[in-house]
Order: sequence, then structure tokens, then C-alpha cells
Amino acid sequence: MSRKSGLGKGLEALFVENINPAKEPLVLDINKIEPNKNQPRKHFNSETLEILAESIRVNGIIQPILVREIDEGKYQIVAGERRYKAAKMAGLGEVPVIVKEIEDYKVTELALIENLQREDLNPIEEATSFLMLVEKYGLTQDEVSKKVGRSRSAITNSIRLLNLPKEVIKEIEGGRLSSGQARALLSIKDEEELKDMAKKVIERGMSVREIERLVSLKKEVKNSKKAKKEEQESIYKDLEKDMQDKLKRNVKIKVMSGEKGRITIDFYNREELVFLAHNLTFIT
Repeated sequence: MSRKSGLGKGLEALFVENINPAKEPLVLDINKIEPNKNQPRKHFNSETLEILAESIRVNGIIQPILVREIDEGKYQIVAGERRYKAAKMAGLGEVPVIVKEIEDYKVTELALIENLQREDLNPIEEATSFLMLVEKYGLTQDEVSKKVGRSRSAITNSIRLLNLPKEVIKEIEGGRLSSGQARALLSIKDEEELKDMAKKVIERGMSVREIERLVSLKKEVKNSKKAKKEEQESIYKDLEKDMQDKLKRNVKIKVMSGEKGRITIDFYNREELVFLAHNLTFIT
């Protein structure tokens, strides 16, 4: 509740600040208004939009849409795109608005706050919005965290989701994979392995704790195999050096599969070959 009130305060202040409460909102031709292309929310539920549209048909738009003028007679939505879409579905030709001068980065920030307050964004939309505030508008992650009422670690973990493969990101957008489940997969470095694991998580309905345990187990097995391989390679390197010292020649040991392999010994003339033929029998 505290997070919501913190977010709401910034948005509510925008409606109240510098606005004469006695002054009625403007009524604009809906065709003179356009959505914000940087609106964090990309997916709108058609069923809930239709319910809102029906309410607007009966009661009209109770809360004005917040817009800014971007050209003479042209306006861009700052907050209220869902109401705008529902109004179009309801067949309204005009809508009530409040016009305010707002900077570009503030438009994105306020659109983000509005959606976070209503919990309308999926995790990828949130992450994309946070990243936009950082990369496009130069805010630090600390500044973003203060503006949207989230901890800095929450902002960092959210943005990290964008490093996942596209196939996994689509599963998050579709609600088949939660942000918590996805974060538990981030420690898997191999992309194909990560995608396969994501499929298993969805199919089995695995919890975050189950994912963490499985990922940890896989790491232990992988580290064990890696340690065994490194130990074997160390033995082969020692054998290589021993043979090189005894034969005074360059020797290479190549393991091909299992315990099978090949030894390569360099020689440069017939005399050296004869020397090797005689001396190989003495190597122990």
C-alpha cells in the first residue's frame, strides 16, 4: 500500500499543480489526440477495455485524460491511454482533457507511474520503461528507484530480464513465466540450455525455489565434470612434458573421445626417426 500511495502522489500532484480547480477541463476532438509511442504499456486486455467502453457509453469519462500539446491543434497522451482507447471503442467524438506542458522524459516517467500504480504492466514492459529512463533520458538507477517507489535492486533485477533470449521474454509477456521464475534462470549462461530450462519450468509449473535448486544442481554437476576434465588435461600435459624431456622432441597428446587419443611426435629427417624408434621403447 505504501508503494502505491508513493507512486500515486506524483501523478496526482500533476493534476493538481498549476491547475485552477474552478476551471473546467477542455473538451477536445478525439482525432486531435494521439497515444504516446513511448507508452510503457503495450498490451491492453480487450475484455476489460470493452467493459470500460460500456461504462463510458453510460457515464462518460469521469477522470479527464492528461495530454500535452505537441503541435498546433495536436495533442499527445501523458496519462489515460486506456480511457482514450475505451472512448474510441464507445464511439465518442470528443473527450475531456487537461492540457499541461511536460518535458519528454517526464511523459515517460508519468506514464510509467500511472501503470505501476494500477499494476497494469507486465514485467517486460516495466523493465523496458526503466531502461528507457536510464538510457534515453540519462537518469541513474537510484533516481529511477526514487521516482517510481521501488528499491534500486528491484530496478536492477527488472532490467536484467531484458538480457534473456527473445523466446523467454515472450513467455514472460504472455504471463506463462513470472519475473521471479525468469530471474532464477538468469544464472544459466548457455542460451539453448536456458531456453530448454524455461520450457521445463512452464510445463512442470516449477516454483522459484525448485528452479533455484535445479539450476544449482546442474551447476554442481557441470563443475564436477569440468574439474575432472581439468584433472585429466593436467595429467596429459605432464605426460607430454615428460616425453618431450626424454625424447628431446615436440610431443602432442590429443584426447579424442573417452580415453582414446593420439600422440604426435615431430621429427625432421630419417636419422631422427631412427633415434625415436630406438628410444621409444625406453619410455616408461
